[in-house]
Amino acid sequence: MNTNDLNMTEDIEESEQSEESKQFADLINSYVPLDREDFQLGERIQGKVIAISKESVFIDTGTKIDGVVARSEFLDDHHNVMCKVGEDLELFVVAVHDNELILSKSFSSGASALKLQDVYRKRIPVEGKVIEQCKGGFHVELMKKKAFCPISQIDLRTAADPESYIGKTYTFQITAYENKGQNIVVSRRLLLEKEFNAAKKEFMEKITSGFITEGVVTKIMPFGAFVELFPGVEGLIHLSELCWSHIQKVEDVVQTGEKINVKVVQIEYKEKFAKISLSLKQTEKNPWDEEINRLNVGDYVSGKVTRLTDFGAFVEVTKGLEGLVHISEMSYTKRVLRPEDVVKIGDRINAIIVKMDTKARKLSLSMKDAEGDPWMDIDQKYQKGQQVKARLERKETFGYFFSLEPGITGLLPKTNMIKAFESQPVMNVNDVVALVIDQIDIEQRKITLTLSSTDEDWQSYASDQKSLGSLGEKMILSMQKRPARRRIVKS
Repeated sequence: MNTNDLNMTEDIEESEQSEESKQFADLINSYVPLDREDFQLGERIQGKVIAISKESVFIDTGTKIDGVVARSEFLDDHHNVMCKVGEDLELFVVAVHDNELILSKSFSSGASALKLQDVYRKRIPVEGKVIEQCKGGFHVELMKKKAFCPISQIDLRTAADPESYIGKTYTFQITAYENKGQNIVVSRRLLLEKEFNAAKKEFMEKITSGFITEGVVTKIMPFGAFVELFPGVEGLIHLSELCWSHIQKVEDVVQTGEKINVKVVQIEYKEKFAKISLSLKQTEKNPWDEEINRLNVGDYVSGKVTRLTDFGAFVEVTKGLEGLVHISEMSYTKRVLRPEDVVKIGDRINAIIVKMDTKARKLSLSMKDAEGDPWMDIDQKYQKGQQVKARLERKETFGYFFSLEPGITGLLPKTNMIKAFESQPVMNVNDVVALVIDQIDIEQRKITLTLSSTDEDWQSYASDQKSLGSLGEKMILSMQKRPARRRIVKS
């Protein structure tokens, strides 16, 4: 390698080392706080909370000098600190010392070094005391000047009790400064709206599907309840999402003004608002995941009738867990045409679990099994050829149905009537008749009846019928004694 090549190599190495040194210096400087001492009163700065003590909140201003804010400025009505370590804040310089900056969320009367006009020009919030009520608003004293605050600008909502504001100190925004300070107009509402919108934005970013939060019931409608989650942010709990149990009215579960925990089910963002669907019942465990494990087929249960349909009655056997009593499972002793003929909403009934489907979440119940099956010992109570007395229940074209006892019905076919009497005898519903058991089919639960053809049986039946009365009997007797008419045929 010649001398020129060696010198070139050394130049390249020196250049690379110089570039590396510069990058390292830039890197170091990026981590070194800015060396500033020219802070101006009223200057707006961004800082991050680095510590909170009993008296102060310490702020990293991004310079060698940290800022300090009075802890009392961040307390709410319940004395809770409304900031946290790591949070970014926008503050104002109210005083500069050697080793720290005194910062504030607003300017107070103590910051007299800054002219009120500068406060107005820089749009810096300033503290003021409401001293009296006047026409259309209030007189407010701020930095030894009197200002006017319209009543519409003293709060976010209409001031229902203006007297309650007098004597209190609030933070205001100067909205007008005229005639060298002779005409000053301030607004508290502008600052409240700014804080509210920032808090609302933070809240809306926090809530997602599945989020559980506290709210207040603001309005009750037939289809559900509206709940305020945050001032100006409401959601709807549909009637079906109020309770695992079946309910008829919203008022059965919640009342206006009540505080409740709700779960966010869905958020649908529109152009200017968000439609929030809520659930109250989903804040609790589903009974089908808990209570169902305690039940088995064959268990006797007691429950309340919650609703009726054409095909049966729904019964709540435990909180939020309903079963269906089908119309065919309501009674052994009578033919049920409508569920309301047997039960009504609110009735407590006993039943037996006859079927459980945990996947479909269906529970089938039987009232008649809980009462007992009259067919259980039918072969011991009735035999073929046995004579019985039965009550006529209903008539059909193919025969008559007779009740032998509650839950036991037999059929007297029309053919059996004609075989016995060569014609269909005249009977009325509820007549009690002597009959003979012709057949018993236990599997099909059918009993076939026939008539007794002996005179004694039907004399007994006739004697049980109601008398026509003395007048009726005399008319029948006279009809029987009246001679038959003869027909004369002329030749």
